[in-house]
Amino acid sequence: MIDLGDRYLILKSDPVTFTAQELGWYAVHVNANDIAVMGARPRWFQTTLIAPPGTDDGTVRRILRDVHIAAKGLGIAITGGHTEISPAVRQPIIAGDMQGTVAHDRLITSGGARPGDVILLTKWAAIEGTSILAREFPAVARRLLGERGQRRAARFHHRPGISVVPEALLAARLGATALHDPTEGGVAAAVYELAVASSCRIELDLEQIPVHPITTRLCTHFRISPLGLIASGSLLAAVPPQRLRRLMARLARMQIAATPIGAVQAGHGVRARRAGKRVPFEWSERDALTQVL
Repeated sequence: MIDLGDRYLILKSDPVTFTAQELGWYAVHVNANDIAVMGARPRWFQTTLIAPPGTDDGTVRRILRDVHIAAKGLGIAITGGHTEISPAVRQPIIAGDMQGTVAHDRLITSGGARPGDVILLTKWAAIEGTSILAREFPAVARRLLGERGQRRAARFHHRPGISVVPEALLAARLGATALHDPTEGGVAAAVYELAVASSCRIELDLEQIPVHPITTRLCTHFRISPLGLIASGSLLAAVPPQRLRRLMARLARMQIAATPIGAVQAGHGVRARRAGKRVPFEWSERDALTQVL
């Protein structure tokens, strides 16, 4: 973050390594999410693409075309980049760098949650992870979900989508005190990170965390927790109770599902409950996807 005098310039960089499909599209969205959860509108993007020897021109063109399409959809300008062939990689790897601006009084971070706030989750857990599993293991997904179910799961990254830019900017504008986009480590890691960043305790109701039935079936088969699976597409927001109804109503008009899953309290860490009873809270820095891929 750079203070420009009348506003902040927010800078963020993030690579895409979990999938080799739609790399350019992913790179734009995950970096745009990181900018939006600070209340800033993503504006400029650069990308570094490294591909292994033998990569054909069509592959490179397709990746860069996806960068263009995703950026255009979000109103982001491509301002530079770099592409090279290197034996250091076994599949194409892309790293993006995104910038955006926000007024001083509109800046928001993951460290602003306060006791009394409600924790809201948009859409549902493990959207990105579900899509990756269905595309990387199509035969397994077809067996579990049927042909139509596999195709639907494989498109989760497009519908409901991994972008949280619209809801993040709305939540920031309507008074959210903290925002965080779950990625590696899933919703569980993101809740813990939010609690640590805000120096507070989050009382989490595990039964309220929405998980799509398709996600549940895939995760049950692979013996992984949906709450620990990469979760781009969901937004965690800490919202003062008096602002909650208006925010949820606006999200509903945008056809974005939102569910209260917990509350912020004085203290530290995360305290989970299920069916009203205290249960251990489990999270990991290591994404559940790494147990499968």
